[in-house]
Amino acid sequence: MNVLTRNFAQNLFKYNGAGLIQAAARSFSTPALDGKEIEKLVHNSKVVIFMKGNPDAPRCGFSNAVVQILRMHSVKYDSHDVLQNEALRQGIKDFSNWPTIPQVFINGEFVGGCDILLQMHQNGELIDELKKAGIESALAKEGEK
Repeated sequence: MNVLTRNFAQNLFKYNGAGLIQAAARSFSTPALDGKEIEKLVHNSKVVIFMKGNPDAPRCGFSNAVVQILRMHSVKYDSHDVLQNEALRQGIKDFSNWPTIPQVFINGEFVGGCDILLQMHQNGELIDELKKAGIESALAKEGEK
């Protein structure tokens, strides 16, 4: 085995005490999307969600809760699955300075995650926030009847 091959193998594998080979843990980080790219996504629709999964198949309970809240209000929105793109996942966290997913934007402004959206839904603030964006909530229509 030549020196180059041996060095590569030593960096890729390590021997444990029992003489077994274990693959060395490797971390390949994907650079986050830059702010301009995220800015375009955030302003592409009046309501934008960065979530785990998609609206038809959310892949976490918090993302599912956000989808259900917006369905109750009959809000149309763009969604982006951060599990499909690690650069997007990190980029949106950097952009909003918010560490968790899902993230909801209304009129290009960061509203918050599941907990904040749920609170706004429960206290009626979400109807007002949607109205500011020119969106009439289905729940507001029901309240007028």
